Amino acid sequence: MTEPTRLIVICGPTATGKTAAAIELAERLDGEIVNADSVQVYRFMDIGTAKPTAAEQARVRHHLVDVVDPDEAFDAAAFARLGRAAVADIAGRGRLPIVAGGTGLYIKALLGGLARRAVSDPAVRQRLQRDLAEHGPAVLHARLAQIDPATADRVHPNDAVRIVRALEVFEATGQPLSAHHRGHRFGDAPFEALTIGLDMPRETLYARIEHRVEAMVAQGLEAEVRRLLARGYGEELKPMQSLGYRHMAALIAGRIDREEAVRTLKRDTRRFAKRQLTWFRADPQIRWVSPGDIASLLPEIRAFLIGGGG
Repeated sequence: MTEPTRLIVICGPTATGKTAAAIELAERLDGEIVNADSVQVYRFMDIGTAKPTAAEQARVRHHLVDVVDPDEAFDAAAFARLGRAAVADIAGRGRLPIVAGGTGLYIKALLGGLARRAVSDPAVRQRLQRDLAEHGPAVLHARLAQIDPATADRVHPNDAVRIVRALEVFEATGQPLSAHHRGHRFGDAPFEALTIGLDMPRETLYARIEHRVEAMVAQGLEAEVRRLLARGYGEELKPMQSLGYRHMAALIAGRIDREEAVRTLKRDTRRFAKRQLTWFRADPQIRWVSPGDIASLLPEIRAFLIGGGG
């Protein structure tokens, strides 16, 4: 069997300095960077995504930056496909792939694949839809709790779509949806990764977020969003609903004033950082370090790369 490709992952919440850390490692270890930020993949969206600057991209080659237009479909499966091709290209040229970004699902998809969707049965679904119309979601949720308590715990009693889906999977396959997820999720692992998480005290992180938001506004985030809208990229598009873009779009449309746009952008970015931390903290394999201490991991990284740890 061929030995899996070894790579480094740098992850963590927004504003922790992942780009700078990745560039530092890439320059020290002859590496190239694979972007794992779900909005930096879009062209024309630079300021609000904190995309690596032209100077930073000139220092180290970056992959999966500016690969699709804002109105093109892009998801974790597309990222995994392109990301794996980029990693193979980098490693094939004898360089070190360094995956850097804060989109946990994209990183997980790259490293371990995505869950295969359970089978569906239209006839079963139609019957369940009739039951739903007749009895309401609470009755179907109670039925789900009997056959698949794990899924019922995660699904709200009024979430008719997910309740019907879970019941459909059980009736079509004889297995609860939770069993499908356990059996199929993130199943293939073509890489061996050393994952480094960047962390800092919460107050420091929040201060950096405040500073970043103010810097983005000063650099012309509103003008960037105006250009996107002028190109025909409407507010309803997925990337236009991301942090900063939806706030500036609301300001431009006159629904909120500038002070409210900045205030809510700071608040929503803090909330986003908390969700990112929750995601990454659930992974026991992540080696957490302060952004300023990334160089202290070099001996550990070199040992991992020659097969002595990880």
